[in-house]
Amino acid sequence: MSSRTSPNGELTVLRAGDYEATVASVGAGLVSMSFGGTDLVLPFPADELPPAYAGKVLMPWPNRVAGGAYSFAGQRFELPVNEAGTGSALHGLALWNAWQVERRSDAEVMLTHLLHGEPGYPFQLALTARYALDAETGLTIELGARNQGTAPAPYGCGSHPYITVGGENISTCELTFPGGKVLMTDEKLQPTELRDITGTDFDFSQARLLAGQQLDHAFTALPEGTWDVRLRHPARQLSAVVESTGTDAPWLQLYSGELRGRKGLAVEPMTCPPDAFNSGQDLVVLAPGQSHALACRIHAVEG
Repeated sequence: MSSRTSPNGELTVLRAGDYEATVASVGAGLVSMSFGGTDLVLPFPADELPPAYAGKVLMPWPNRVAGGAYSFAGQRFELPVNEAGTGSALHGLALWNAWQVERRSDAEVMLTHLLHGEPGYPFQLALTARYALDAETGLTIELGARNQGTAPAPYGCGSHPYITVGGENISTCELTFPGGKVLMTDEKLQPTELRDITGTDFDFSQARLLAGQQLDHAFTALPEGTWDVRLRHPARQLSAVVESTGTDAPWLQLYSGELRGRKGLAVEPMTCPPDAFNSGQDLVVLAPGQSHALACRIHAVEG
């Protein structure tokens, strides 16, 4: 007798109204999401590794730690470098691990993972990821962490969906989002300076086509209340929307998906900017027993 193991682990299909979503137990990842049969999240084959971190949960840090090294509480730590081109530790430690399915129903799944720590991150975190689908409001993603150890722990998180409108090339889509500042980077994608985006090529306060523009940048100065990112295809009269709040996610990474043929736009709500483990900017420090939560929502808008 033989058995097969998928690189995405156990799959859970959620349905509510015209929405459908698939969640993987490995990395608590979002494999797909659709509305009325039209993809809102660019899918990938369930028996293949997710390309370009598609749908992954980013814990206990999003984006990059420069050089894979940082100092915290008077100690220096070295993380595994998993992006050779930039020499960075990218997107945390939990995204390739098997998570446990704690509960599920037709429209909800809760996954958990205990991060025991390792030499570069010797902290113990109980992690949760909840996906809940609603016929009216779409897919809510809730990410949580609780410090189970005896020492304060540096922490950040984010989510990495690629939104799409039926797989159309994003160059034919209009993008709208309300960021006020962009974090510029060097050739290794490490932060250099924060710039105002008003009147620049990064200004998408008014809907504008993405044709000819590449993005792999973090944005901040987001509205204090609820904000959203909208990717709209004019011919289809449909928008894929990622919605969050300034208090939950003061940072937003946008990547124009060249590694996925520009068929989707990575929209990553984040609690902190790239290299926050070194800069300390918006870094969450979890005291023993302390918890943190981040929530965002993906839904469709017709018209």
